[in-house]
Amino acid sequence: MPAISQPHQPDAGRRRRRTYRLVAAAAGLATVGALAAALPAGAHDNQHGKPLPSRYQDVQLLSFNDLHGNLEPPSGSSGRVTELQADGTTKTIDAGGVEYLATHLREARKGNAYSITAAGGDMVGASPLISGLFHDEPTIEALNKLDLDVTSVGNHEFDEGAKELARLQNGGCHPTAGCYNDEGFEGADFPYLAANVLDDKTGKPILKPYWVWKKKDVKVGFIGVTLEDTPGVVSAEGVKGLKFKDEVETINKYAKVLQKQGVKSIVALIHEGGQPASGSYNYNCDSPGAGDGISGPIVDIAKNISPSVDALVTGHTHAAYVCTIPDPSGKPRMVTSAASFGRLYTDTTLTYDRFTGDIARTAVKSANHVVTRTVAKAPDMTQLIGKWNTLAAPIGNRAVGYISADVPSAGTESPMGDLIADAQLAYGKELDPGTDLALMNPGGVRAGLTYAAKGTEGDGVVTYAEGFTVQPFSNTVNLQDFTGAQLIKVLQEQVSGSNAASPKILLPSTGLTYTLDLTKTGADRIVVESVKLNGTAVDPAATYRVATNSFLAGGGDGFTTLGQGTNDLVGGDDLAALVEYLTANSSASSPIAPPAANRITVVQ
Repeated sequence: MPAISQPHQPDAGRRRRRTYRLVAAAAGLATVGALAAALPAGAHDNQHGKPLPSRYQDVQLLSFNDLHGNLEPPSGSSGRVTELQADGTTKTIDAGGVEYLATHLREARKGNAYSITAAGGDMVGASPLISGLFHDEPTIEALNKLDLDVTSVGNHEFDEGAKELARLQNGGCHPTAGCYNDEGFEGADFPYLAANVLDDKTGKPILKPYWVWKKKDVKVGFIGVTLEDTPGVVSAEGVKGLKFKDEVETINKYAKVLQKQGVKSIVALIHEGGQPASGSYNYNCDSPGAGDGISGPIVDIAKNISPSVDALVTGHTHAAYVCTIPDPSGKPRMVTSAASFGRLYTDTTLTYDRFTGDIARTAVKSANHVVTRTVAKAPDMTQLIGKWNTLAAPIGNRAVGYISADVPSAGTESPMGDLIADAQLAYGKELDPGTDLALMNPGGVRAGLTYAAKGTEGDGVVTYAEGFTVQPFSNTVNLQDFTGAQLIKVLQEQVSGSNAASPKILLPSTGLTYTLDLTKTGADRIVVESVKLNGTAVDPAATYRVATNSFLAGGGDGFTTLGQGTNDLVGGDDLAALVEYLTANSSASSPIAPPAANRITVVQ
């Protein structure tokens, strides 16, 4: 695949107007530094008689991650956050929606003349219909209106391949869908950073590796990377012709480049993350010690990134945390993540030392804030959502099925995942009556279905838009043959190899049952003698016809054995299979019930 050309400068007129707004704000506002100024308050330039600036300047860093095109408030658990109370109890708060995110960010910037807004990747991809139907142009427009300054790429920025990512950056109509309005698509006002994503042929980054924010005498550099394992979580076609390099080595390399350019204040935007010990957004993950309450890949990454990097904005795991993790010199460094879907934003204060050009890290402070829905909606975002919803309505509002209760997407075995697997098994049997079972990856289940009406469709009605939110990837349903021994190995790969530390439990179609013993380790967690199909033990020597989506059929998510099937048959769109199943198996008078999620017996 050809490399992405270096992004052109956004429309000069738009950028100049935005710069003017920043300068105008700076002229009317002053920020008090977090540390005492080294110069006396009344110091003046002896030559011109003008007041000298304070040594220390507070720089506000607003950040968020993993928006995934959620312009409208997410529904169900995807649109709530958990807040830890003083008495140790928790409560849930409805959160998210760019109409509210815009209001919160704009309010947060007030009184902060030096303010930067950055993101940690996955701004697009796996998006609801209002954005996904239009190849995420609506989300880029919304991010422009949010005055996003910079973001790293995430793995989902590669869902449609490198050429499409270049189009989102540079603008232009979609190569097959064309233009959606007379104005065309101008692309992102902000730079996407992809320091560790290299063109296979040239060995150079496909997009800018870093970017420097400047205001008067203050400079802050940003380095953006995505997780090295992106090829393992994106379809092979999406990453064709690309290499993904180690996050730490890449960040350390470009930190040196920035330092040589005189930029000593550096923030890394990393689309990789961790798991805090609590699901509450305001949990203190530094209790009892720095970083004690967080685990996962970001911990080792943070401990090895050069001390010259002053803060890490992370993502990917959809978790919320504000932690300090020691850098290689043992000095505490802020590491943050704002959950996902625009439910939170992080407000970090970086105290810039004009004498050194670096961040006085002892003064860095940070906190996550809820994007509550109790504030006024931003009118420009309401207008944007209305414009794209009008275009999407004829498709999105169509009723495709009926449910008797919520179909959740949470849990080791989720009812929504089981429902999708059942739909793919039914579709597989249409393609080949000999199809035996289906397996669905949990990461492909982006949301559940809610019984309560989201719009005017009525309770229990499932619209095409809601189905699209559940399965937005445009995968195909593929059939392959596997031996029973291979099938058991696939189940073992859920909890071993690259999935040992963070298991990925596939959702099985009806008839496939087994026991998952979490008291054991690795592949032994799968109780082999318990694996049965329609009550009969799986025969290692027999052949089974298995339906999966094209991502799994390519060996994605660490399921290498699923990439070794035979007698391949590529079917149609996976969302179409779900829609067909709902339509055929439910009606207003006889809605479909959520699967019981009892196909996997979990021992803990």
